[in-house]
Amino acid sequence: MFEEFLFLWKNMKPRDLQNLLLILCIALSCVSGAAPVIHVSGYEGRDVNVSCPYGEGYESYEKYLCRNDCSNSDVLIMTTQANKNKYSISDDKNKRVLTTTISDLSSVDAGKYWCGVTRSGKDYYPAEVRLDVVPDSCCDQFTEVHSHEEGSVSIPCPYDSKYQKNLKYICRGRQPSICLQQAVVTSNRKLNGKFTLTGDEESGKFTVNITSLTQKDSGWFLCGVERNNGLDVFSAVKLEVKEWCCVKSKSLSGTVGDPLTMQCPYPSQHRTNRKFLCKGDRRNNCEIQVTSQNSGRTRNRFTLQDDASSSSFSVKITELKAGDAGTYWCGSDSQWSIGDYTKIHLSVVFPTRTIIPITSQTATVKSQSTQITDKPIKVTSLLHPVVFIVPTVLLLILILALVLLCKYKCYKVKGAGVNVNQNVIKQADVEEVIGEDIYANEEVMVCSKVSTSKQQSNYRHYDDTEDQQDSVYQNYTTTEDIYCNEFLSKGNKR
Repeated sequence: MFEEFLFLWKNMKPRDLQNLLLILCIALSCVSGAAPVIHVSGYEGRDVNVSCPYGEGYESYEKYLCRNDCSNSDVLIMTTQANKNKYSISDDKNKRVLTTTISDLSSVDAGKYWCGVTRSGKDYYPAEVRLDVVPDSCCDQFTEVHSHEEGSVSIPCPYDSKYQKNLKYICRGRQPSICLQQAVVTSNRKLNGKFTLTGDEESGKFTVNITSLTQKDSGWFLCGVERNNGLDVFSAVKLEVKEWCCVKSKSLSGTVGDPLTMQCPYPSQHRTNRKFLCKGDRRNNCEIQVTSQNSGRTRNRFTLQDDASSSSFSVKITELKAGDAGTYWCGSDSQWSIGDYTKIHLSVVFPTRTIIPITSQTATVKSQSTQITDKPIKVTSLLHPVVFIVPTVLLLILILALVLLCKYKCYKVKGAGVNVNQNVIKQADVEEVIGEDIYANEEVMVCSKVSTSKQQSNYRHYDDTEDQQDSVYQNYTTTEDIYCNEFLSKGNKR
C-alpha cells in the first residue's frame, strides 16, 4: 500500500498536490479550532461567571464544568446538580449557553477549565476556559494630589485612546470589584453635588473636579473605564486635603470690662503688607474689625499697632464685652495664602462677685454669679429701734410678775394663823428686806419658802409652857434658803 501511495504522489500533478495540501490544512484547522478559548478574569473574594455557548442539537444533553484533563475526579459540577460547594450551574437552552458561577474566588482557582457535554462515546467540549484571579485592590502605581480645606481640586484620569467611547467613572476607595456600583460620578451623569466629570477625548483623559473640600475628602479614588470583555481598566489617585495651616493657632481668655491684647505674628516678607483683624468662624467670610490703614487709631474699641521689627502686630481691645467672644483671624495677605495668618479663639468670662454683710446703715450687695456687677444698693435699717424696745418691755413684764408672785407667797405664810409675836416680827422683817431689795436693785428675786408645821396640841400641861415655846420657835423657824440678790446685806434690814 505504501508503494502505491508513493506512485500516486510521484505521478500527481502540481496543481492536484496543492489542492490536497489545502484540504489537509483545512481539516487540521477545524480539528484544532473545535474548542475556542474563552478568557475570564475575577477578583479575589468575589464571584465570576463562566459562560460557554454550545452547538445546536445538544439542548437536552447533560452538561458540566471540569478542570485539567476532565477525568471523573476533575468534574466540578453537572447540570443535574444545580449547586455543589462553591459552584452553581445553569443551562439556557434557548440561547444554548451554559453558565457556571464560581464563588469566593482565590488564587488557587486560576487555571484552565472545560465546558463539557455528555454523549455516547467521546464527550463534546464546546469551549476551553482560562480563568485569571487578581487581587481586589488597585493599584501598585498611583498619582498623588494635594489641596486644602475649603478649596477645590482637579483629579486627572488618563486612559487608552481605544476606550474613547467607553463609560468613564470615579469612585472612592481601592476596590475595583465594586467601583462602578459605588461611582460618585460617571460620564453618563457628569454632575453630582460637588463632583463634576469633564472629558477630553483628544488628550486621552477625563478630569474630575471636587469643590468645597474638607479633610473627610482625603483618601483613595479610582478612575475607571468600563470594558465590554474582561475587567475594567483603573488608575489610582491618592488625595490629601490639608487643614488651612497658619503661623500660629492659640486660645485666649478675658474678663468683661477688662482690656485685652492679641499678638499676631506674620511672615517677614509681609512687613509692608496691609494687616487686619477679622472675626468669624471661617476666614473667608469673617468681618473686618480693624486694619493697619488706621494703625494707632481706635475703631470702636479695637486698636492695631504694627511692629515690623518683630514681624508681628498687636490688637488691643480697650473694654471687653460678652459679645467679643469668638474666633478671630490675624491676616497679612488678602489672598489668604497658607501660613499667612493667625487663628485666635477668644473666650470671655464675667467677673467673680463677693457678698458684703448688711450694716446698720447701708449694705452693699454683690452677686456671686459671673454676671455683670450690680451697683451698691443702700438699704435703710429699720431693725435698730426694735432691737432695744422689745427686750426692755419683756424685762419689765417679767420683773412685775416675779414681784407679785413673791408677795403672794410671803403673805400666804404670814396668814398661817400663828400668833407668836417673835415670828410675826421676823416675817415682817423678811418682807421689808425683800421688798426693799427688789425695788432697789430691779433684780429677779425669789422669797423664802417657809415650811410651817402643825400646831402643837392645846391639851398639853401648862407646866410645859417653856417647852412649848421652844417647840413653836423650832417649828416656825424651819425655812429653806431661797435664791436672793447676791448683794443683800442683813445690816440694811432696819
